[in-house]
Amino acid sequence: MSRTSRTRLRLALGASAFLLATAVVPTPAHAEDVTDATDVADVTDYAITVDPSTRGATIDKTMYGVFFEDINRAADGGLYAELVQNRSFEYSTDDNKSYTPLTAWTVAGQAQVVSDSGRLNETNRNYLSLAAGSSVTNAGYNTGIAVEDGKKYDFSVWARADSGATLGVSLQDAGGTLAAARQVEVKKSGWARYKVTFTVTRTSATGRLTVAASDATALDMVSLFPRDTYKHEPNGLRKDLAEKIAALHPGFVRFPGGCLVNTGSMEDYSAASGYQRKRSYQWKDTIGPVETRATNSNFWGYNQSYGLGYYEYFRLAEDIGAMPLPVVPALVTGCGQNKAVDDLALLERHIQDTLDLIEFANGPVTSKWGKLRASMGHPKPFHLTHIEVGNEENLPAEFFARFTQFRAAIQAAYPYMTVISNAGPDDSGSTFDTAWQLNKDAKVDMVDEHYYNSPQWFLQNNDRYDSYDRTGPKVFLGEYASGGNAFKNGLAEAAYMTGLERNADVVKLASYAPLFANEDYVQWRPDLVWFNNHASWGSANYEVQKLFMNNVGTRVVPSTATGTPSLVAPISGAVGLSTWATSAAYDDVKVTGADGTSLLSDDFSGDTADRWTHTGGGSWSLDDGQYVQTDTAAENTMVSAGDPAWHDYDLHVKATKRAGKEGFLVAFGVKDSGNYYWWNLGGWNNTQTAVEQAVDGGKSTLIAKPGTIETGRAYDVDIKVRGRQVTLYLDGQEWGSFADDKPAEPFRQVATLDAKTGDLIVKVVNDQSSAARTAIDLGGTKVASKAKVTTLAAAPDAVNSETATAVAPAASTFNGVADKFSYTFPANSVTFLRIKQR
Repeated sequence: MSRTSRTRLRLALGASAFLLATAVVPTPAHAEDVTDATDVADVTDYAITVDPSTRGATIDKTMYGVFFEDINRAADGGLYAELVQNRSFEYSTDDNKSYTPLTAWTVAGQAQVVSDSGRLNETNRNYLSLAAGSSVTNAGYNTGIAVEDGKKYDFSVWARADSGATLGVSLQDAGGTLAAARQVEVKKSGWARYKVTFTVTRTSATGRLTVAASDATALDMVSLFPRDTYKHEPNGLRKDLAEKIAALHPGFVRFPGGCLVNTGSMEDYSAASGYQRKRSYQWKDTIGPVETRATNSNFWGYNQSYGLGYYEYFRLAEDIGAMPLPVVPALVTGCGQNKAVDDLALLERHIQDTLDLIEFANGPVTSKWGKLRASMGHPKPFHLTHIEVGNEENLPAEFFARFTQFRAAIQAAYPYMTVISNAGPDDSGSTFDTAWQLNKDAKVDMVDEHYYNSPQWFLQNNDRYDSYDRTGPKVFLGEYASGGNAFKNGLAEAAYMTGLERNADVVKLASYAPLFANEDYVQWRPDLVWFNNHASWGSANYEVQKLFMNNVGTRVVPSTATGTPSLVAPISGAVGLSTWATSAAYDDVKVTGADGTSLLSDDFSGDTADRWTHTGGGSWSLDDGQYVQTDTAAENTMVSAGDPAWHDYDLHVKATKRAGKEGFLVAFGVKDSGNYYWWNLGGWNNTQTAVEQAVDGGKSTLIAKPGTIETGRAYDVDIKVRGRQVTLYLDGQEWGSFADDKPAEPFRQVATLDAKTGDLIVKVVNDQSSAARTAIDLGGTKVASKAKVTTLAAAPDAVNSETATAVAPAASTFNGVADKFSYTFPANSVTFLRIKQR
């Protein structure tokens, strides 16, 4: 029971009754069978009332899905089962400054990567020339090539030897041989593909693959593939990772991005375009025989081989019973690039490519692209019904001008297609508002929203979609996460998901993002599933998503719940100064209480800067009566001063940008390095000014407007904090204000009906450190006395790892179900009660 709940009970009942009430709270329902015999009249913390007489929104079977993007080595070295890294010697400094065409390879003897007319084909530009008596060894991913005792692994290589040659192929680790070595006889007849199979005799995660040549030989597409892949081979998926997707039973798979789609060149990979290596993800590059698929620079700093391509994505979706949902470029770049491509011929080519994609997915085998699909092994159509154009573009007008052309062409040729637009990269702000208005005016089918916020934001915004227009475009929540992989993050997301389900008539699709992360190649956190070369594990967030996805229901049963009583304290905290990739100077810092009392005054003369505590990066020093941060690369250089208990005050700062990419940051309500508010002036590459709130290190934007900061100009920054209300002034003019007074309600619920089983599913999140005794009224529904219970309960900071699963579902049976009954939801828990109706 929360502290506020106990206070409420103490006031209502008196001390002795309060002690009695707390004494009868039973042990949380983790045991196999639990009977809660306490009478309904007993004092409870919360009440849930279900209204079965009112029909709620229908929940589509595609409500929850997964979003796959090749980030954190999710494809090569991840879901794509190939064990050889840089198999076609195409790695380049375009991919990563540290790369060479021999990255992941070690040469013994003489070998060089060649790009000439003797290549395998025009889209596979490089090959390896291996001298007689020389060898190359591949290190795989992570600690090496992972193999299992008794399993078969298929080796293949494209080779050419003018005078013939013998290749010795071996698999070993530091402990010795992992499989019997094999020989390949290379003939004189030009490029040909050669294959042998290894049967591994010892499990290892540090294997190495070596290819040695008796005579001069050209090599390309050196491959080692596990025979045991998910569903399909030889170009299959890593089994344990695909099975983790399948276990979610997702309604859709969104692919291939993300920033991969709307960054880089929109040109193709050809001589005419100069073989562009930093291209947007274009589906035609990723189909056909793998040796003809052109590799590409990955936006996240590595190479993508495209062995995992559109055909494999479609097969995966089909295999797990999910709807495929591809995303195509809109010819407006995003993810920090933010440029609109003005080339009509290129736009028309991409529109035609999109039409061809639909034909590839759905067309008859007599059509050009349907025939190609059939030749790859799938004559039946993939039944594509949804397609997304663009990905969180930050130029809404430019994006929408191009989107409307895509939509018109798609709907003219395929009127059954749902064409999805987007609302930019944030949950609010000018880009979001402009994009949504354009989408509404054009009567777009569905709009994709993306946001990554703090757990507190998710607790505060459970009602986000309650007020959305029921007659407007539907919502696809294509990317969201609460900033961490601890159970407290999963709890906040679970609480938010009850709001998504309650609004299933508006929110039609939702997917956590990103899906995968290789623990040794991480560009983005948090992630749903973590892995290395030999193991994988679901995060706490994964367990939450799995619980919801496997218990969706077919329609909402309207319900209400009482809330947690709380006293909203004023915003309190010290003050701070910071920069982000910028050098800035600060002066004349003054903090004045609401009654006029001076709390802090610092003109940075003498050694007054000693009062400032440096908790961030960067380099701070006194310079001619100013406090200056000089490092233009450091991204959070916070210094703070004052008392964390300060509240109701006025903060004045004079700030000057000296150099760098952005403006400056003035903080207030500073509790510690992970909990504060700051006014970010000239953020996002000096394009936007916003107030952000950090809670446990995760930031959310509270108010934002376009804005830039001039270099060398001194700005007067004033912030007025009164209670939960904040007003901001720039050079004496009011810039904006906000009230951070929305409660972060920790107790959330939703009820749904599963028409297939007849079960009423009551889903409750208790995101607080004590149990929640709850009275549940089913509104006269006739029910069986037993309910199947699934509970996720753990410490808020609990995380899952390769070696320990701290957050896992516990199944039990509850024997005390009736039209009206009580149930105690454990502290820090997500609980699903599946109740049979009679």
